Amino acid sequence: MEKEYDIIVKPDTARERLDIFLCKEIGLSRSQTDKLIRAGMVKLNNGKAKPGYRIKRDDRIIVKVPPAKEMTAKPEDIPLNIIYEDNDIIVLNKPPGIVVHPAAGNAEGTLVNALLHHCKDLSGIGGTVRPGVVHRLDKDTSGLIVFAKTNEAHLNLSRQIKDREVKKTYLALVYGRMKKDSGIIDAHIGRHPVHRKKMAVIRSANLKKREALTHYKVVKRYAGYTLVELDLKTGRTHQIRVHLSYIGYPVAGDRTYSRKKDDIGASRQMLHAIRLCFNHPITGKYMEFKAEMPGDMEKVLGTLVEDKSGKDAE
Repeated sequence: MEKEYDIIVKPDTARERLDIFLCKEIGLSRSQTDKLIRAGMVKLNNGKAKPGYRIKRDDRIIVKVPPAKEMTAKPEDIPLNIIYEDNDIIVLNKPPGIVVHPAAGNAEGTLVNALLHHCKDLSGIGGTVRPGVVHRLDKDTSGLIVFAKTNEAHLNLSRQIKDREVKKTYLALVYGRMKKDSGIIDAHIGRHPVHRKKMAVIRSANLKKREALTHYKVVKRYAGYTLVELDLKTGRTHQIRVHLSYIGYPVAGDRTYSRKKDDIGASRQMLHAIRLCFNHPITGKYMEFKAEMPGDMEKVLGTLVEDKSGKDAE
């Protein structure tokens, strides 16, 4: 059923951008709000609205939010490694090799297909092929991922991600011996200017790019390799893989962002989402989940020789 909001701007919110104001007022994401405005679903003082308009005191804003589309992804009986589940959310430990949601070339066999069979009631905000999806992991990245089962939970989790309140920690095995024990990679990411299926660090002011920030810490050094822990402060597509390749330590087994020869038997990129922390979208309770390193990564690490030569050695 379509929802309609009739909002009068108060003095303390005047001068904000219309799109940002509606994100806070209604709980939609920035992209969802922009789509509503461009579709003519937002009226400002009975006239046309623009996303960048600076709202004024006593402006009247009428917003119509259409009902979520009927889901078309098909339920499939695929095993799930469920870490936590209640009426609002479900947290999974994703194995490598499975896609999160249906897309071109992957219409079946995804986590969404499996979830529709398991719980029947995912949030419809993600549309017909991405129900319940609030964030993603690459096909060959393993580890923790949360899905929303209700629209209310979906909106809240999306807001937490947007406001950087969700903490995502990863483990990665990288080529090369990192000399620094820790560091910050601060480099904007955008679509690769030549290879459009890839992302890249973008320096040019003329190309579209977004802020990207990754904190890393060395866990253990091996001969020719380093195991690192990474905290994402932003969540850009392929962020970890692009950033690590940019500083000269690509993820082991990464066929897209590394030219290094794989001689350790890595069948996929050695990247695992080990920890996920957020506030429950309904109760507000702080929640923290951990997924131990998967067997294929442990097996690869077992073939490596620990480097005890000291952090300053080449």
